[in-house]
Amino acid sequence: MYLTSVKFMKEQIISSINHNLNNAIALLNSIDIEIYQDASVGPYYSSIGSHIRHTLDFFDCIISGLDSNDIDLTARKRDEILSTNKDSAIAHIYKLQETLISYINVSTDYLIHVTDNMGQGKITVNYTLDSILMHANSHAVHHFATIGYILDRLDKDIKIPGFGYNPTTPVNKREGI
Repeated sequence: MYLTSVKFMKEQIISSINHNLNNAIALLNSIDIEIYQDASVGPYYSSIGSHIRHTLDFFDCIISGLDSNDIDLTARKRDEILSTNKDSAIAHIYKLQETLISYINVSTDYLIHVTDNMGQGKITVNYTLDSILMHANSHAVHHFATIGYILDRLDKDIKIPGFGYNPTTPVNKREGI
């Protein structure tokens, strides 16, 4: 019974992540390359592409560190191709989704060392695979919300229900971009 519920939980987590990543693909398919690369919106002057790349970097750190039990969220690749080329980002998302699905049958009853820099140097704490994947999904939603802000400032009206909203946001306020 316990293993069945653990597998179901992981399926839900990965399904939720893949749903959000599918929304990102829908977004990328609905904007042109100029919008994807536009970094004219303050106060940070970052592009949609840079937020997509950063989101994918986070997942890549998990994948890269899982086998060695040493996930370092500061060791991001920062592949600029993902920031500037929508097709490369979409292909990367599809590959990421396949990898995530392969984790459904992976044992998650062990602790994984996760390192990040909280502003005062690197610190390592213990996560489970489920918890770091949940963290990565929340991180993606946060950046998708920023993408929504960028699109609004660029006066681009794109509707993808729920994109950039935390699922706990009341439905009447969760319109999407």
